Amino acid sequence: MVKKLKLYDNFNVADKYKNSILLVGNFDGFHLGHKKLFNLAKKYKKKFKLKIGVITFEPMPKVYFNKNLKNFRIFNIFQKMENLEKLNVDFLIIKKFNNQFSKTKSNIFIKEILYKKLKAKYIFVSNNFRYGNKREGDVKQLISNEKEYNYKIIKPKPVVIKNKIVSSTLIRKLLSEGKLELANKLLGRKWSIKSKVQKGRQKGKKFGFPTCNLDIGEYIIAKPGVYAVNVYQRGKKFSLKGIANLGYRPTFNQKKILLEVHIFNFSGNMYNKYLTIEFVGFIRKEKKFKNISQLKKQINFDIKKAKKKLN
Repeated sequence: MVKKLKLYDNFNVADKYKNSILLVGNFDGFHLGHKKLFNLAKKYKKKFKLKIGVITFEPMPKVYFNKNLKNFRIFNIFQKMENLEKLNVDFLIIKKFNNQFSKTKSNIFIKEILYKKLKAKYIFVSNNFRYGNKREGDVKQLISNEKEYNYKIIKPKPVVIKNKIVSSTLIRKLLSEGKLELANKLLGRKWSIKSKVQKGRQKGKKFGFPTCNLDIGEYIIAKPGVYAVNVYQRGKKFSLKGIANLGYRPTFNQKKILLEVHIFNFSGNMYNKYLTIEFVGFIRKEKKFKNISQLKKQINFDIKKAKKKLN
């Protein structure tokens, strides 16, 4: 049974959540490395009868410091929360990352937040975890303060696949290069985008391929092109099958990136509904067509390929 996650936007947690196991980080994408961390934390929870809490930051610090970095996320915040609930995490602190908080000295973060406010017992971090003003704090500093502040740092070895350390940075790179299969392998599931269907220009409908148009918001821009996808509607466990174009629609001279999804054998109305688009396979890169009939011919060919990947 999935229990409800207790949410905080500050470090003033209820007494029952103090003296807990803490995991600190962005956990973007919840990849295999993150899963290893959480699975180990669950063993500690069982062994020491403690609660598990997570501290994460919004916006992600890297995005906050680089205002031009609009498309960066593997997961949105709602997907992050859904995954934490499935993992039976007890509480989540989503700390607003702003100018004031970014100036917190690393020793103050340890003493005032981890020790005084949260009284953390076990703190799970990855090897490359940085914190504090100008990222001055690191895992070595956390370890050197263990005795003084009565906590223990747990940092499992990273997960390595094909001689590469599994990380959110690597997964973003793979998605942008169209290496979806390997990205999905490192995620331990198929990459997905969750967004609301908007009213489009209805170009697809006019030539026989109606689409659901979704704004990708802050998601990482995977390699523009055509993908085989599963489509999930909110509250429904079964998926619909379809084909998606992620890109700038060069045939129609569009400038803004858009995700357009054509669902096979579907005639309902999806406007204003939230959909989760699960990327199963990369079919081809985006290209410009001379005319609509060329485009239609290619779409029919793409659909055949997508159906093979989805079966």
